[in-house]
Amino acid sequence: MKIQLGKIGIVGNGSWGTALAKILTDNGHIIHWWIRNEEAIAFLNSRHHNPHYLTSVSFIPDTVLPTNNLAEMLTNCDTVIVAVPSAYAQKVIESVDKSLWLSKNVISAIKGILPESLMLLNDYLVTNFNYPLEKYVSVMGPCHAEEVAEERLSYLTFSGLDDDLTSAVADAFANTYINTICNHDIWGAQFAAVLKNIYAVGAGIARSLDYGDNFLSVYITNCYREMYYFLQDHFDKVHPSNEKPDFHTSAYLGDLLVTCYSLHSRNRTFGTMIGKGYTIKAAMLEMNMVAEGYYAAKGMQSVSKILDIPIPIATFIYKMLWENLNPSDGFLKLEKLLS
Repeated sequence: MKIQLGKIGIVGNGSWGTALAKILTDNGHIIHWWIRNEEAIAFLNSRHHNPHYLTSVSFIPDTVLPTNNLAEMLTNCDTVIVAVPSAYAQKVIESVDKSLWLSKNVISAIKGILPESLMLLNDYLVTNFNYPLEKYVSVMGPCHAEEVAEERLSYLTFSGLDDDLTSAVADAFANTYINTICNHDIWGAQFAAVLKNIYAVGAGIARSLDYGDNFLSVYITNCYREMYYFLQDHFDKVHPSNEKPDFHTSAYLGDLLVTCYSLHSRNRTFGTMIGKGYTIKAAMLEMNMVAEGYYAAKGMQSVSKILDIPIPIATFIYKMLWENLNPSDGFLKLEKLLS
């Protein structure tokens, strides 16, 4: 019997959350949408588009039902997509009674580690809420929100242990401009997304330091090798499941490439600003968006120590962002690691 997703809710109204809302409403779904900002809610209700992110996207009236009451939204929904930045996700989740999450299908659109717990969202829910992992699906790229807004063909990768649920979620998103891919690799797909954001910050720094395409191709090749080393060579440490990831798919190499090269990449943009001499605070204020790679760089240092898996390229990026290593000096040292 085909699984029904029931009423769908989205937590978070950044560019990624807005892109996901567009896809689902284009496909005929009505979305319950948790938005913290009351002014944004009023604007959506009256003008039918997000005033701050992907402003070109217009929603058909009554296809989105925004609210700032998270408990009410969870009560009304059967399937919930979590699309807030990883830095804030744990506080948002813990702001309501945990029982409200237990019966829901949780779809994670978070491309980061929860910094307080140093866990992926699925591990956090299982460990702290005794959440049934079979009801969890992650949605990853390669997919930029800006291209979704333009309805340019994009691909989404859905990872879950329950084939029926994963397929149902993928079907809800599939349309003429979204192709969908399914696998079982919850941990690999999510860790790959975390790592590629760190590497993309480094790609932006390199570009601002006037490294060219030749160097960047070598840098990204080595980043991919490091990702492969973390996820494949240490499979038993990283994956509690038995299914090994297929690295020749778009969720791994494809997402890394687009995040490092695309001008839409907020992590690449953030890195470019850092390389030009912006402070962390100034770069974040200028972007008015969260660069997941900044927080991921710190989180992955702790994870790599816990799992005893070295990630030297990501460590250099961490030192540039968190330990005041001069980017020029950092990349001179990083050059010697690459081959």
